[in-house]
Amino acid sequence: MHCLVISDIHANLAALEAVLADAKEHAQPFDIVWCLGDVVGYGAEPNECIDLLRTLPHVCLAGNHDWAVVGKLDLRTFHEQAAYVVEWTQENISSQNMSFLRSRPDMQPQEEYLLVHASPREPIWEYITDVNVAEENFEGMTATFCLVGHTHVPVVFVQDGRTGNVHVSIPSVNVPIVLKRDSKYIINPGSVGQPRDGDPRAAYAILDTATATWTPHRVEYPIKLTQKKMKSFHFPPRLVERLNYGR
Repeated sequence: MHCLVISDIHANLAALEAVLADAKEHAQPFDIVWCLGDVVGYGAEPNECIDLLRTLPHVCLAGNHDWAVVGKLDLRTFHEQAAYVVEWTQENISSQNMSFLRSRPDMQPQEEYLLVHASPREPIWEYITDVNVAEENFEGMTATFCLVGHTHVPVVFVQDGRTGNVHVSIPSVNVPIVLKRDSKYIINPGSVGQPRDGDPRAAYAILDTATATWTPHRVEYPIKLTQKKMKSFHFPPRLVERLNYGR
């Protein structure tokens, strides 16, 4: 099965549309979408993104912004600008899409793959940003492969099956990675709508579960279109401008 793996759409419709078009035209055709959470937050098109996702065969998890919108997280844990958009989303999201977010699981096993938003041990909130945090998560991880989002940065953590050592790599765009089933992996596809690795292009990956092959991709999208929408609702300027830089 070919899975389109995405995360952290953050209500950026133009980025999501670009990813779907690129995956269909230039990457391998996909059978299902695995969305690792944070469909909403930061961006101004939450309904449009959820509506589009729901037209596709998909598995979608809850992220911390999704939980904040449905009232499962205290807004005091968010910085002021992010909290502003959460409150705006609460006022503008449809009741149907609010129910969709409320019903998202915080983790979902898919055979040898575990899907979470943040980490295996703390699926909503923990950031896996370095080898030490990854190593701690590997200790209690029973799945061979764990797919995460949340940091908005494409990365691959590997625990060697022979030595137990953990190392990290930044995957190269369009270069397939064959995952070894005698090791364990924590893999992040990066963010569709809010990249934070200095590359403003939308990030996604195609996973071939039959061959355990992971291929990362990037695609340009009309950033100014997203920014225009955000500006029309008077979103904080920093949230608008950061899309230019992928930071």
